[in-house]
Amino acid sequence: MALISIEDLAELDDEPLDDEVTDSSEPMDDEEQERLYAHWQSVGRTHQVTVPREMTGPITEMTRRNQEVGQERVPFAAISRHEKLGEIIYEERVYPAGKWACVTIGEDLYEQSISKGFMKLMRFICKENSAGRYLGMTVPVVNEITMLEDGTGFVKDILTAYYLPAEFQANPPQPSDPDISIIHRDTIRVITRVFFGTTTEETISRQISLLWELLGVSENVHRDTYMVAVYENPGVPSRRNEIWFIRQDP
Repeated sequence: MALISIEDLAELDDEPLDDEVTDSSEPMDDEEQERLYAHWQSVGRTHQVTVPREMTGPITEMTRRNQEVGQERVPFAAISRHEKLGEIIYEERVYPAGKWACVTIGEDLYEQSISKGFMKLMRFICKENSAGRYLGMTVPVVNEITMLEDGTGFVKDILTAYYLPAEFQANPPQPSDPDISIIHRDTIRVITRVFFGTTTEETISRQISLLWELLGVSENVHRDTYMVAVYENPGVPSRRNEIWFIRQDP
């Protein structure tokens, strides 16, 4: 995910976020903040995205919080696993209904769209919300892709979605940014396959084709919409992602 440093940060932590997050830790000094901002700018340039200077605060906040408490996993139930020679080829899961903060961005490149979308969500997570507090990071962040009618590529508009932590599911804080919407999404049943590396239109299209080859004919799967779940920092060379196929009937 181009510039989206979901961790930058810290190793993925399976423990849920604490209900009460305090501000008792020592803040980062100016030199450390500048180093983090410079890193984001460097990653952003490789994907033709500029990181605004005002992102320094959210970058610093999320880095510090992730180091302290980690991230909360989006809940799901595993339905089945399909293996070959002891390796999981793909898995079927059900994700329960819940509330997500969503933003749609349409840029020339997929990487640009998801980067700009997540920077907006990051500011929402980092206190630009009606609660005026840090909300906590959840993983994965999910990017929803719609195919062109002829199936040759992606529609430019990409929806990026952040699952609200359990603490805020009943009463979600409202975003300050009018481009972000809090949406209740129904139960979803997906077929998932792990892949590693960068996420671009080319690499995602390849993963879509590979999973279709494994599945064969399937009449109960959407062919016009897919999801990409991202778990790790873009600075990780072989970071973990998943391609999600969506069942028509959850």
